[in-house]
Amino acid sequence: MQDELIARAETWLAEDPDPDTREELAELIAAKDVPELTARFSGTLQFGTAGLRGELGAGPMRMNRAVVIRAAAGLAAYLRKQGETDGLVVIGYDARHKSADFARDTAAVMTGAGLRAAVLPRPLPTPVLAYAIRHLGAVAGVEVTASHNPPRDNGYKVYLGDGSQIVPPADAEIAAEIAAVGGLADVPRPDSGWETLDEGVLNAYLARTDAVLAQDSPRTARTVYTAMHGVGKDVLLAAFARAGFPEPVLVAEQAEPDPDFPTVAFPNPEEPGAMDLAFAKARETDPDLIIANDPDADRCAVAVRDGADWRMLRGDEVGALLAQHLVNRGARGTFAESIVSSSLLGRIAEKAGLPYEETLTGFKWIARVEGLRYGYEEALGYCVDPDGVRDKDGITAALLITELAAELKEAGRTLLDLLDDIAVAHGLHATDQLSVRVEDLSVIANAMGRLREQPPTELAGLSITRSEDLTKGTDTLPPTDGLRYTLDGARVIVRPSGTEPKLKCYLEVVVPVGSHAELPTAHAKAAELLAEIKRDLSAAAGI
Repeated sequence: MQDELIARAETWLAEDPDPDTREELAELIAAKDVPELTARFSGTLQFGTAGLRGELGAGPMRMNRAVVIRAAAGLAAYLRKQGETDGLVVIGYDARHKSADFARDTAAVMTGAGLRAAVLPRPLPTPVLAYAIRHLGAVAGVEVTASHNPPRDNGYKVYLGDGSQIVPPADAEIAAEIAAVGGLADVPRPDSGWETLDEGVLNAYLARTDAVLAQDSPRTARTVYTAMHGVGKDVLLAAFARAGFPEPVLVAEQAEPDPDFPTVAFPNPEEPGAMDLAFAKARETDPDLIIANDPDADRCAVAVRDGADWRMLRGDEVGALLAQHLVNRGARGTFAESIVSSSLLGRIAEKAGLPYEETLTGFKWIARVEGLRYGYEEALGYCVDPDGVRDKDGITAALLITELAAELKEAGRTLLDLLDDIAVAHGLHATDQLSVRVEDLSVIANAMGRLREQPPTELAGLSITRSEDLTKGTDTLPPTDGLRYTLDGARVIVRPSGTEPKLKCYLEVVVPVGSHAELPTAHAKAAELLAEIKRDLSAAAGI
Protein backbone atom coordinates (compact mmCIF):
# COMPACT_ATOMS: atom_id res chain seq x y z
CA MET A 1 0.00 0.00 0.00
CA GLN A 2 2.76 2.44 0.96
CA ASP A 3 4.80 1.54 -2.14
CA GLU A 4 1.78 2.07 -4.37
CA LEU A 5 1.03 5.42 -2.74
CA ILE A 6 4.60 6.64 -3.18
CA ALA A 7 4.61 5.44 -6.79
CA ARG A 8 1.49 7.50 -7.48
CA ALA A 9 3.10 10.52 -5.87
CA GLU A 10 6.29 10.07 -7.92
CA THR A 11 4.27 9.83 -11.13
CA TRP A 12 2.53 13.10 -10.23
CA LEU A 13 5.84 14.70 -9.31
CA ALA A 14 7.34 13.83 -12.69
CA GLU A 15 4.83 16.00 -14.57
CA ASP A 16 4.11 18.74 -12.01
CA PRO A 17 4.89 22.05 -13.80
CA ASP A 18 5.21 24.14 -10.61
CA PRO A 19 8.58 24.23 -8.81
CA ASP A 20 6.88 25.17 -5.54
CA THR A 21 4.61 22.14 -5.40
CA ARG A 22 7.35 19.87 -6.82
CA GLU A 23 9.60 20.80 -3.91
CA GLU A 24 6.75 20.30 -1.43
CA LEU A 25 5.87 16.87 -2.83
CA ALA A 26 9.49 15.72 -3.10
CA GLU A 27 9.93 16.41 0.62
CA LEU A 28 6.81 14.41 1.48
CA ILE A 29 8.02 11.49 -0.64
CA ALA A 30 11.51 11.60 0.87
CA ALA A 31 10.01 11.60 4.36
CA LYS A 32 7.58 8.82 3.40
CA ASP A 33 4.85 10.88 5.06
CA VAL A 34 2.07 8.38 4.50
CA PRO A 35 -0.75 10.27 6.28
CA GLU A 36 -0.12 13.45 4.29
CA LEU A 37 0.40 11.63 0.99
CA THR A 38 -2.78 9.67 1.60
CA ALA A 39 -4.73 12.89 2.16
CA ARG A 40 -3.42 14.31 -1.11
CA PHE A 41 -3.72 11.17 -3.26
CA SER A 42 -6.89 9.51 -1.92
CA GLY A 43 -8.92 10.77 -4.88
CA THR A 44 -9.27 13.87 -7.00
CA LEU A 45 -10.67 17.30 -6.23
CA GLN A 46 -14.21 17.10 -7.55
CA PHE A 47 -15.45 19.50 -10.20
CA GLY A 48 -19.08 20.50 -9.54
CA THR A 49 -21.46 23.40 -9.86
CA ALA A 50 -19.08 25.56 -7.84
CA GLY A 51 -16.27 24.50 -10.17
CA LEU A 52 -13.22 23.63 -8.09
CA ARG A 53 -12.29 24.85 -4.65
CA GLY A 54 -9.77 23.51 -2.19
CA GLU A 55 -6.54 23.92 -0.26
CA LEU A 56 -3.40 24.87 -2.17
CA GLY A 57 -0.74 22.19 -2.37
CA ALA A 58 0.65 19.30 -4.38
CA GLY A 59 -1.45 16.33 -5.45
CA PRO A 60 -4.85 15.65 -7.05
CA MET A 61 -6.79 16.49 -3.85
CA ARG A 62 -5.31 20.01 -3.71
CA MET A 63 -5.52 23.15 -5.83
CA ASN A 64 -2.38 23.47 -7.94
CA ARG A 65 -1.25 24.14 -11.50
CA ALA A 66 -1.51 20.49 -12.55
CA VAL A 67 -5.13 20.28 -11.38
CA VAL A 68 -5.97 23.61 -13.04
CA ILE A 69 -4.38 22.60 -16.35
CA ARG A 70 -6.48 19.42 -16.39
CA ALA A 71 -9.61 21.41 -15.51
CA ALA A 72 -8.92 23.88 -18.31
CA ALA A 73 -8.28 21.07 -20.77
CA GLY A 74 -11.56 19.42 -19.81
CA LEU A 75 -13.45 22.70 -20.18
CA ALA A 76 -11.85 23.27 -23.59
CA ALA A 77 -12.82 19.78 -24.73
CA TYR A 78 -16.39 20.37 -23.53
CA LEU A 79 -16.63 23.67 -25.41
CA ARG A 80 -15.30 22.11 -28.60
CA LYS A 81 -17.90 19.34 -28.36
CA GLN A 82 -20.53 22.06 -28.06
CA GLY A 83 -19.35 23.37 -31.43
CA GLU A 84 -17.35 26.28 -29.98
CA THR A 85 -14.16 25.48 -31.85
CA ASP A 86 -12.76 29.00 -32.00
CA GLY A 87 -14.85 30.89 -29.44
CA LEU A 88 -13.51 33.35 -26.89
CA VAL A 89 -12.90 32.35 -23.26
CA VAL A 90 -12.38 35.31 -20.92
CA ILE A 91 -10.43 34.72 -17.71
CA GLY A 92 -10.40 36.72 -14.48
CA TYR A 93 -8.55 36.22 -11.23
CA ASP A 94 -8.27 37.60 -7.72
CA ALA A 95 -5.17 38.35 -5.63
CA ARG A 96 -4.85 35.02 -3.81
CA HIS A 97 -1.74 32.89 -3.87
CA LYS A 98 -1.29 31.29 -7.33
CA SER A 99 -4.36 33.00 -8.86
CA ALA A 100 -2.34 34.75 -11.59
CA ASP A 101 -0.53 31.48 -12.40
CA PHE A 102 -3.81 29.58 -12.66
CA ALA A 103 -5.24 32.28 -14.95
CA ARG A 104 -2.19 32.16 -17.22
CA ASP A 105 -2.30 28.35 -17.39
CA THR A 106 -5.96 28.49 -18.35
CA ALA A 107 -5.25 30.98 -21.13
CA ALA A 108 -2.43 28.79 -22.44
CA VAL A 109 -4.60 25.66 -22.47
CA MET A 110 -7.47 27.43 -24.24
CA THR A 111 -5.08 28.80 -26.85
CA GLY A 112 -3.51 25.38 -27.33
CA ALA A 113 -6.97 23.90 -27.89
CA GLY A 114 -7.68 26.35 -30.72
CA LEU A 115 -9.94 28.61 -28.72
CA ARG A 116 -9.30 32.31 -28.21
CA ALA A 117 -8.42 33.48 -24.72
CA ALA A 118 -8.44 36.90 -23.09
CA VAL A 119 -7.27 37.61 -19.53
CA LEU A 120 -8.45 40.57 -17.48
CA PRO A 121 -5.70 43.18 -17.04
CA ARG A 122 -5.07 42.58 -13.33
CA PRO A 123 -6.77 41.10 -10.24
CA LEU A 124 -10.35 42.43 -10.37
CA PRO A 125 -13.73 41.69 -8.74
CA THR A 126 -15.54 38.57 -9.90
CA PRO A 127 -18.54 40.62 -11.19
CA VAL A 128 -16.23 42.32 -13.70
CA LEU A 129 -15.49 38.89 -15.17
CA ALA A 130 -19.18 37.98 -15.17
CA TYR A 131 -19.92 41.25 -16.98
CA ALA A 132 -17.07 40.79 -19.46
CA ILE A 133 -18.37 37.43 -20.72
CA ARG A 134 -21.46 38.94 -22.31
CA HIS A 135 -19.84 42.28 -23.09
CA LEU A 136 -17.14 40.55 -25.17
CA GLY A 137 -19.41 37.86 -26.62
CA ALA A 138 -17.41 35.05 -25.01
CA VAL A 139 -18.53 31.41 -25.10
CA ALA A 140 -17.30 30.86 -21.53
CA GLY A 141 -15.55 32.52 -18.64
CA VAL A 142 -13.31 31.37 -15.82
CA GLU A 143 -12.75 33.18 -12.54
CA VAL A 144 -9.85 32.06 -10.37
CA THR A 145 -11.00 32.78 -6.82
CA ALA A 146 -11.83 31.14 -3.52
CA SER A 147 -14.08 34.06 -2.59
CA HIS A 148 -14.13 34.33 1.22
CA ASN A 149 -12.42 31.01 2.02
CA PRO A 150 -9.32 30.89 4.25
CA PRO A 151 -5.92 32.04 2.88
CA ARG A 152 -4.73 28.50 2.16
CA ASP A 153 -7.53 27.93 -0.40
CA ASN A 154 -8.08 28.78 -4.03
CA GLY A 155 -10.77 27.95 -6.56
CA TYR A 156 -11.89 27.86 -10.17
CA LYS A 157 -15.36 29.08 -11.12
CA VAL A 158 -16.78 28.44 -14.60
CA TYR A 159 -19.38 30.45 -16.51
CA LEU A 160 -20.89 29.75 -19.90
CA GLY A 161 -21.70 32.28 -22.61
CA ASP A 162 -24.94 33.48 -21.04
CA GLY A 163 -22.83 35.02 -18.27
CA SER A 164 -24.11 32.80 -15.47
CA GLN A 165 -22.37 29.98 -13.61
CA ILE A 166 -22.68 26.40 -14.79
CA VAL A 167 -25.51 24.16 -13.58
CA PRO A 168 -26.26 20.48 -14.24
CA PRO A 169 -25.80 18.75 -16.60
CA ALA A 170 -22.94 20.96 -17.83
CA ASP A 171 -20.95 20.44 -14.62
CA ALA A 172 -21.04 16.65 -14.93
CA GLU A 173 -20.21 16.81 -18.64
CA ILE A 174 -17.20 19.06 -17.97
CA ALA A 175 -16.13 16.79 -15.09
CA ALA A 176 -16.20 13.80 -17.47
CA GLU A 177 -13.96 15.64 -19.92
CA ILE A 178 -11.55 16.53 -17.11
CA ALA A 179 -11.41 12.86 -16.05
CA ALA A 180 -10.56 11.91 -19.65
CA VAL A 181 -7.50 14.17 -19.78
CA GLY A 182 -4.33 12.08 -19.97
CA GLY A 183 -0.85 13.22 -19.07
CA LEU A 184 -0.06 16.91 -18.90
CA ALA A 185 2.49 16.46 -21.68
CA ASP A 186 -0.47 15.76 -23.97
CA VAL A 187 -2.08 19.13 -23.19
CA PRO A 188 -0.74 21.82 -25.58
CA ARG A 189 0.26 24.95 -23.64
CA PRO A 190 1.88 27.57 -25.85
CA ASP A 191 3.83 30.41 -24.27
CA SER A 192 1.79 33.10 -26.03
CA GLY A 193 -1.17 33.65 -28.30
CA TRP A 194 -3.79 34.96 -25.88
CA GLU A 195 -4.83 38.54 -25.24
CA THR A 196 -4.36 40.54 -22.07
CA LEU A 197 -7.27 42.96 -22.01
CA ASP A 198 -6.80 46.67 -21.41
CA GLU A 199 -8.83 48.94 -19.13
CA GLY A 200 -11.65 49.12 -21.68
CA VAL A 201 -13.57 46.19 -20.19
CA LEU A 202 -13.38 47.70 -16.69
CA ASN A 203 -14.44 51.09 -18.01
CA ALA A 204 -17.43 49.46 -19.70
CA TYR A 205 -18.38 47.74 -16.45
CA LEU A 206 -18.13 51.03 -14.56
CA ALA A 207 -20.25 52.78 -17.20
CA ARG A 208 -22.86 50.06 -16.76
CA THR A 209 -23.09 50.83 -13.02
CA ASP A 210 -24.90 54.06 -13.99
CA ALA A 211 -27.97 51.94 -14.67
CA VAL A 212 -28.24 50.95 -11.01
CA LEU A 213 -29.06 54.39 -9.63
CA ALA A 214 -31.96 56.77 -10.26
CA GLN A 215 -30.80 59.84 -12.20
CA ASP A 216 -32.09 62.40 -9.70
CA SER A 217 -31.41 60.55 -6.43
CA PRO A 218 -29.49 62.21 -3.58
CA ARG A 219 -25.84 61.18 -3.20
CA THR A 220 -25.11 62.46 0.31
CA ALA A 221 -24.63 59.29 2.37
CA ARG A 222 -21.14 58.91 3.85
CA THR A 223 -19.56 55.49 4.12
CA VAL A 224 -16.71 53.61 5.74
CA TYR A 225 -15.44 50.88 3.42
CA THR A 226 -13.36 47.74 3.86
CA ALA A 227 -12.12 45.58 1.00
CA MET A 228 -11.25 42.77 3.47
CA HIS A 229 -7.75 42.47 1.95
CA GLY A 230 -9.33 41.74 -1.44
CA VAL A 231 -9.62 43.31 -4.88
CA GLY A 232 -12.67 45.54 -4.42
CA LYS A 233 -11.18 48.87 -3.37
CA ASP A 234 -10.18 50.49 -6.66
CA VAL A 235 -13.34 49.46 -8.51
CA LEU A 236 -15.67 50.48 -5.69
CA LEU A 237 -13.94 53.86 -5.26
CA ALA A 238 -14.20 54.46 -9.02
CA ALA A 239 -17.89 53.51 -9.02
CA PHE A 240 -18.65 55.79 -6.05
CA ALA A 241 -16.74 58.68 -7.61
CA ARG A 242 -18.57 58.18 -10.90
CA ALA A 243 -21.92 58.22 -9.04
CA GLY A 244 -21.03 61.38 -7.09
CA PHE A 245 -21.10 59.90 -3.59
CA PRO A 246 -18.67 61.20 -0.97
CA GLU A 247 -15.41 59.28 -1.14
CA PRO A 248 -15.62 56.34 1.27
CA VAL A 249 -13.34 56.39 4.30
CA LEU A 250 -11.12 53.33 3.95
CA VAL A 251 -10.21 50.80 6.61
CA ALA A 252 -6.54 51.23 5.78
CA GLU A 253 -5.38 47.97 7.38
CA GLN A 254 -7.62 45.97 5.01
CA ALA A 255 -7.63 48.21 1.92
CA GLU A 256 -4.95 46.58 -0.24
CA PRO A 257 -4.94 43.03 -1.59
CA ASP A 258 -3.09 40.60 0.67
CA PRO A 259 -3.46 36.85 0.09
CA ASP A 260 -2.56 36.12 3.71
CA PHE A 261 -5.52 38.16 5.08
CA PRO A 262 -3.49 39.12 8.16
CA THR A 263 -6.15 40.98 10.17
CA VAL A 264 -8.94 38.38 10.05
CA ALA A 265 -9.35 34.72 10.97
CA PHE A 266 -11.59 34.25 7.92
CA PRO A 267 -11.92 36.96 5.21
CA ASN A 268 -15.70 36.90 5.35
CA PRO A 269 -17.69 39.85 6.73
CA GLU A 270 -20.11 37.39 8.35
CA GLU A 271 -17.40 35.82 10.52
CA PRO A 272 -16.96 37.03 14.12
CA GLY A 273 -14.31 39.73 14.36
CA ALA A 274 -13.97 40.35 10.64
CA MET A 275 -15.71 43.74 10.87
CA ASP A 276 -14.00 44.94 14.07
CA LEU A 277 -11.63 47.32 12.29
CA ALA A 278 -14.49 48.75 10.24
CA PHE A 279 -16.52 49.33 13.40
CA ALA A 280 -13.55 51.09 14.98
CA LYS A 281 -13.18 53.36 11.95
CA ALA A 282 -16.91 54.14 12.04
CA ARG A 283 -16.70 55.12 15.71
CA GLU A 284 -13.95 57.59 14.71
CA THR A 285 -15.67 59.08 11.64
CA ASP A 286 -19.44 58.69 12.28
CA PRO A 287 -20.56 57.75 8.72
CA ASP A 288 -24.10 56.90 7.66
CA LEU A 289 -23.24 53.27 6.99
CA ILE A 290 -20.38 50.78 6.66
CA ILE A 291 -19.87 48.86 3.43
CA ALA A 292 -17.72 45.72 3.22
CA ASN A 293 -16.88 43.48 0.30
CA ASP A 294 -15.50 39.97 0.54
CA PRO A 295 -12.10 39.38 -1.12
CA ASP A 296 -13.43 38.95 -4.68
CA ALA A 297 -16.06 41.68 -4.14
CA ASP A 298 -19.08 39.73 -5.29
CA ARG A 299 -20.64 39.98 -1.82
CA CYS A 300 -21.67 43.16 -0.03
CA ALA A 301 -22.06 43.54 3.73
CA VAL A 302 -23.72 46.52 5.40
CA ALA A 303 -23.47 47.76 8.97
CA VAL A 304 -25.41 50.58 10.61
CA ARG A 305 -25.46 52.52 13.83
CA ASP A 306 -27.84 50.83 16.26
CA GLY A 307 -28.17 52.79 19.48
CA ALA A 308 -24.75 53.66 20.85
CA ASP A 309 -22.75 51.31 18.60
CA TRP A 310 -22.65 49.61 15.20
CA ARG A 311 -24.00 46.27 14.05
CA MET A 312 -24.00 44.21 10.90
CA LEU A 313 -27.27 43.91 9.07
CA ARG A 314 -28.15 40.34 8.22
CA GLY A 315 -28.11 39.44 4.56
CA ASP A 316 -31.87 39.00 4.68
CA GLU A 317 -32.28 42.52 6.08
CA VAL A 318 -30.24 44.04 3.26
CA GLY A 319 -32.14 41.85 0.80
CA ALA A 320 -35.46 43.25 2.01
CA LEU A 321 -34.19 46.85 2.03
CA LEU A 322 -32.96 46.63 -1.56
CA ALA A 323 -36.21 44.98 -2.64
CA GLN A 324 -38.33 47.69 -1.04
CA HIS A 325 -36.13 50.39 -2.55
CA LEU A 326 -36.57 48.90 -6.03
CA VAL A 327 -40.33 48.57 -5.52
CA ASN A 328 -40.52 52.22 -4.43
CA ARG A 329 -38.64 53.17 -7.60
CA GLY A 330 -41.20 51.33 -9.74
CA ALA A 331 -39.08 48.31 -10.71
CA ARG A 332 -40.82 45.70 -12.85
CA GLY A 333 -39.85 42.07 -13.38
CA THR A 334 -39.39 38.98 -11.27
CA PHE A 335 -37.96 39.07 -7.76
CA ALA A 336 -36.13 35.85 -6.89
CA GLU A 337 -34.20 34.32 -4.02
CA SER A 338 -32.82 30.99 -2.92
CA ILE A 339 -34.74 28.72 -0.59
CA VAL A 340 -32.44 29.53 2.35
CA SER A 341 -33.28 33.23 2.22
CA SER A 342 -36.10 34.96 4.08
CA SER A 343 -39.66 34.47 2.89
CA LEU A 344 -40.11 38.22 3.37
CA LEU A 345 -39.09 38.86 -0.26
CA GLY A 346 -42.15 36.95 -1.41
CA ARG A 347 -44.38 39.14 0.76
CA ILE A 348 -42.83 42.33 -0.63
CA ALA A 349 -43.18 41.12 -4.23
CA GLU A 350 -46.77 39.99 -3.70
CA LYS A 351 -47.84 43.34 -2.24
CA ALA A 352 -46.18 45.12 -5.19
CA GLY A 353 -47.87 42.85 -7.71
CA LEU A 354 -44.55 41.47 -8.95
CA PRO A 355 -43.70 37.88 -9.95
CA TYR A 356 -41.67 35.95 -7.39
CA GLU A 357 -39.61 32.76 -7.65
CA GLU A 358 -37.69 30.58 -5.24
CA THR A 359 -34.62 28.66 -6.43
CA LEU A 360 -32.00 26.29 -5.13
CA THR A 361 -29.05 27.80 -3.30
CA GLY A 362 -26.60 29.78 -5.42
CA PHE A 363 -26.64 32.49 -8.04
CA LYS A 364 -26.15 29.89 -10.73
CA TRP A 365 -29.87 29.23 -10.16
CA ILE A 366 -31.09 32.72 -9.26
CA ALA A 367 -29.51 34.25 -12.38
CA ARG A 368 -31.45 31.86 -14.60
CA VAL A 369 -34.90 32.99 -13.45
CA GLU A 370 -36.84 34.22 -16.47
CA GLY A 371 -37.49 37.95 -16.43
CA LEU A 372 -35.28 38.48 -13.38
CA ARG A 373 -35.21 42.04 -12.09
CA TYR A 374 -33.72 41.45 -8.64
CA GLY A 375 -32.26 38.42 -6.94
CA TYR A 376 -30.60 37.91 -3.59
CA GLU A 377 -29.27 35.28 -1.23
CA GLU A 378 -28.90 35.60 2.51
CA ALA A 379 -25.13 35.04 2.33
CA LEU A 380 -24.63 38.72 1.38
CA GLY A 381 -25.20 38.19 -2.35
CA TYR A 382 -27.31 40.62 -4.41
CA CYS A 383 -27.98 40.87 -8.13
CA VAL A 384 -29.41 44.34 -8.69
CA ASP A 385 -28.60 44.73 -12.40
CA PRO A 386 -29.18 41.37 -14.11
CA ASP A 387 -28.95 42.94 -17.57
CA GLY A 388 -25.36 43.86 -16.73
CA VAL A 389 -24.15 41.08 -14.41
CA ARG A 390 -25.96 37.76 -14.12
CA ASP A 391 -24.39 36.98 -10.80
CA LYS A 392 -24.06 38.54 -7.37
CA ASP A 393 -22.24 41.85 -7.50
CA GLY A 394 -20.87 43.55 -4.38
CA ILE A 395 -20.06 46.79 -6.20
CA THR A 396 -23.49 47.59 -7.65
CA ALA A 397 -25.20 46.38 -4.46
CA ALA A 398 -23.04 48.85 -2.50
CA LEU A 399 -24.10 51.66 -4.82
CA LEU A 400 -27.80 50.84 -4.45
CA ILE A 401 -27.82 50.50 -0.65
CA THR A 402 -25.87 53.77 -0.36
CA GLU A 403 -28.42 55.49 -2.60
CA LEU A 404 -31.19 54.21 -0.33
CA ALA A 405 -29.33 55.43 2.77
CA ALA A 406 -28.96 58.85 1.13
CA GLU A 407 -32.68 59.07 0.31
CA LEU A 408 -33.57 58.16 3.88
CA LYS A 409 -30.99 60.60 5.25
CA GLU A 410 -32.58 63.44 3.28
CA ALA A 411 -35.86 62.57 4.99
CA GLY A 412 -34.25 62.39 8.43
CA ARG A 413 -34.55 58.60 8.56
CA THR A 414 -32.28 55.53 8.57
CA LEU A 415 -32.11 52.05 7.16
CA LEU A 416 -33.32 50.72 10.52
CA ASP A 417 -36.39 52.97 10.31
CA LEU A 418 -37.27 51.43 6.93
CA LEU A 419 -36.75 47.94 8.31
CA ASP A 420 -39.27 48.78 11.04
CA ASP A 421 -41.77 49.94 8.41
CA ILE A 422 -41.30 46.69 6.49
CA ALA A 423 -41.87 44.64 9.66
CA VAL A 424 -45.11 46.47 10.42
CA ALA A 425 -46.29 46.00 6.84
CA HIS A 426 -45.43 42.30 6.49
CA GLY A 427 -44.69 40.92 9.95
CA LEU A 428 -41.29 40.67 11.59
CA HIS A 429 -39.29 38.10 9.61
CA ALA A 430 -36.32 37.30 11.87
CA THR A 431 -33.58 34.98 10.65
CA ASP A 432 -30.54 33.30 12.14
CA GLN A 433 -28.13 30.56 11.23
CA LEU A 434 -26.63 27.59 13.00
CA SER A 435 -23.35 26.99 11.17
CA VAL A 436 -20.86 24.30 12.12
CA ARG A 437 -17.38 24.26 10.52
CA VAL A 438 -15.84 20.76 10.58
CA GLU A 439 -12.45 19.17 9.95
CA ASP A 440 -14.03 15.78 9.28
CA LEU A 441 -16.75 15.80 6.60
CA SER A 442 -18.28 12.65 8.10
CA VAL A 443 -19.67 14.89 10.88
CA ILE A 444 -21.88 16.56 8.27
CA ALA A 445 -22.95 13.26 6.72
CA ASN A 446 -23.77 11.83 10.15
CA ALA A 447 -25.87 14.86 11.10
CA MET A 448 -27.84 14.75 7.86
CA GLY A 449 -28.34 10.98 8.27
CA ARG A 450 -29.52 11.37 11.85
CA LEU A 451 -32.08 14.02 10.86
CA ARG A 452 -33.36 11.82 8.03
CA GLU A 453 -33.63 8.70 10.18
CA GLN A 454 -35.02 10.43 13.28
CA PRO A 455 -36.65 13.65 12.08
CA PRO A 456 -37.78 16.04 14.82
CA THR A 457 -41.52 16.48 15.31
CA GLU A 458 -41.27 19.87 17.00
CA LEU A 459 -38.75 22.65 17.61
CA ALA A 460 -39.05 25.32 20.30
CA GLY A 461 -42.43 23.86 21.18
CA LEU A 462 -43.72 24.53 17.64
CA SER A 463 -45.09 21.53 15.78
CA ILE A 464 -43.47 20.69 12.46
CA THR A 465 -46.38 20.75 10.04
CA ARG A 466 -44.37 19.68 6.99
CA SER A 467 -41.06 17.86 6.61
CA GLU A 468 -39.37 17.68 3.19
CA ASP A 469 -36.31 15.75 2.08
CA LEU A 470 -35.09 17.92 -0.80
CA THR A 471 -33.01 15.12 -2.32
CA LYS A 472 -36.31 14.07 -3.89
CA GLY A 473 -36.94 17.50 -5.39
CA THR A 474 -40.26 19.36 -5.26
CA ASP A 475 -42.81 20.60 -7.77
CA THR A 476 -40.66 23.70 -8.37
CA LEU A 477 -37.13 22.65 -7.32
CA PRO A 478 -34.71 20.04 -8.68
CA PRO A 479 -33.18 17.61 -6.18
CA THR A 480 -30.56 18.89 -3.75
CA ASP A 481 -29.01 17.63 -0.52
CA GLY A 482 -31.15 19.40 2.04
CA LEU A 483 -34.00 19.16 4.54
CA ARG A 484 -36.82 21.68 4.97
CA TYR A 485 -39.11 21.86 7.98
CA THR A 486 -42.20 24.06 8.03
CA LEU A 487 -43.47 25.00 11.48
CA ASP A 488 -46.35 27.12 12.69
CA GLY A 489 -44.80 30.55 12.22
CA ALA A 490 -41.28 29.33 11.48
CA ARG A 491 -39.12 27.53 8.91
CA VAL A 492 -35.84 25.61 9.06
CA ILE A 493 -33.58 24.42 6.24
CA VAL A 494 -30.53 22.21 6.80
CA ARG A 495 -27.88 21.64 4.12
CA PRO A 496 -24.16 21.04 3.68
CA SER A 497 -22.32 24.08 2.32
CA GLY A 498 -21.39 23.81 -1.34
CA THR A 499 -18.14 25.76 -0.94
CA GLU A 500 -16.84 25.19 2.61
CA PRO A 501 -16.62 22.30 5.11
CA LYS A 502 -19.70 23.50 6.97
CA LEU A 503 -23.15 22.26 7.92
CA LYS A 504 -25.56 25.16 7.62
CA CYS A 505 -28.98 25.44 9.24
CA TYR A 506 -31.12 28.42 8.22
CA LEU A 507 -33.78 29.52 10.70
CA GLU A 508 -36.67 31.93 10.20
CA VAL A 509 -39.52 32.96 12.49
CA VAL A 510 -42.38 35.28 11.54
CA VAL A 511 -43.99 37.32 14.31
CA PRO A 512 -47.09 39.42 13.48
CA VAL A 513 -46.72 43.13 14.23
CA GLY A 514 -49.72 45.41 14.51
CA SER A 515 -47.92 48.72 14.97
CA HIS A 516 -44.51 50.27 15.54
CA ALA A 517 -45.19 50.23 19.27
CA GLU A 518 -45.28 46.40 19.20
CA LEU A 519 -41.85 46.04 17.58
CA PRO A 520 -39.75 45.73 20.78
CA THR A 521 -41.96 42.90 22.04
CA ALA A 522 -41.92 41.21 18.61
CA HIS A 523 -38.12 41.39 18.42
CA ALA A 524 -37.80 39.87 21.90
CA LYS A 525 -40.19 37.04 21.04
CA ALA A 526 -38.39 36.34 17.75
CA ALA A 527 -34.99 36.23 19.44
CA GLU A 528 -36.29 33.82 22.07
CA LEU A 529 -37.84 31.51 19.45
CA LEU A 530 -34.71 31.51 17.30
CA ALA A 531 -32.53 30.63 20.28
CA GLU A 532 -34.85 27.76 21.24
CA ILE A 533 -35.04 26.44 17.67
CA LYS A 534 -31.26 26.57 17.41
CA ARG A 535 -30.88 24.65 20.68
CA ASP A 536 -33.43 21.97 19.76
CA LEU A 537 -32.15 21.55 16.22
CA SER A 538 -28.58 21.19 17.44
CA ALA A 539 -29.69 18.41 19.77
CA ALA A 540 -31.70 16.68 17.04
CA ALA A 541 -28.76 16.76 14.61
CA GLY A 542 -26.20 15.77 17.22
CA ILE A 543 -23.96 18.77 16.52
